[in-house]
Amino acid sequence: MTEQHTQPEPPPQPDRQFQAPTPPDRQFQAPTPPAQQFQAPTPPAQQYAVPPPPPLPPGPPPPAQLWARPPVPKDRRVLRTVLRWTAAAVVFAAVGTATAYGITTMERTDVPGLATESDGRWEYPELTRPPLPSGSPAPFADANKSGTHHADLRDLVLPAPKGAKADKALRGEDGWLATEDFLAEYPEKEDREELEQLLTDNGLRHVAARGWTTQDGTHTRIYLLRFNTAAVADEVFSTGLISYDAPLYEVRGAEESDKDDDLPWEARLGGLTYNLYAEAKPYGTEQVRQAYLSAGDTVAVIVQSRKGTARAVPFQQTVVLQSQLLG
Repeated sequence: MTEQHTQPEPPPQPDRQFQAPTPPDRQFQAPTPPAQQFQAPTPPAQQYAVPPPPPLPPGPPPPAQLWARPPVPKDRRVLRTVLRWTAAAVVFAAVGTATAYGITTMERTDVPGLATESDGRWEYPELTRPPLPSGSPAPFADANKSGTHHADLRDLVLPAPKGAKADKALRGEDGWLATEDFLAEYPEKEDREELEQLLTDNGLRHVAARGWTTQDGTHTRIYLLRFNTAAVADEVFSTGLISYDAPLYEVRGAEESDKDDDLPWEARLGGLTYNLYAEAKPYGTEQVRQAYLSAGDTVAVIVQSRKGTARAVPFQQTVVLQSQLLG
């Protein structure tokens, strides 16, 4: 009897062992949190998606920067161009004189980019803008609505390069050139009469000029025509003197001229308008190059001629330096 009573006790043990798997079921359910933890990477994916928007805002600025590129580095780029054009220093109001002086004292072979043989550029004396009357704004200052050059116009004409022979016919009286002497640049009588009427109707105030001939035979003439306001000067420039592809009136010695776009854009000052022309082939015994600049209340007319071919480098050099004095 005792044995039969002891035998029923084992069944409870199997029951306990059968219930033991229940914890494994609970342990098997435990991976559910890992599944939730596996979903946790979703926030990193959202965090990874966040970086793309920051690159997008920089996207629009590049066009704005491209649009603003000419004004910002304008002075630095033009300075580099001017220093390339000259072996002497070119000093401007917005540029430190120490840099210009450093270039002056260096040999050509010491200046990066200038170690080659001469490419035809001329050596000019040190250039400085004339002082402005006290309290007078610069021609392109915001306060100068009329674009007036308050400096003496005669001091804004580019001086002759070293070794050049001055053109006495363009000295004028006290530095002022008579209008008829400027008109003598145009051989056709009808053209001179039309131009004279144009200048009279638009209130031409002064003409300052200078001319020279260099040792290679290049004859340069520069005329600065001053009007009352920039609006008047620009009207004369754009409708009375030039068209897009040719000047309206050919100067003496030029048969037919084509537009010349070889002047680098980096060398052009903001605020000025440039139209350059070169006599097209076939030309006669000499070639003529012309440049018309609109700068505030002043229009500049630059003419260069040379037997054979008028070289591009000294012509561009002359245009760049004259525009710097007017800018």
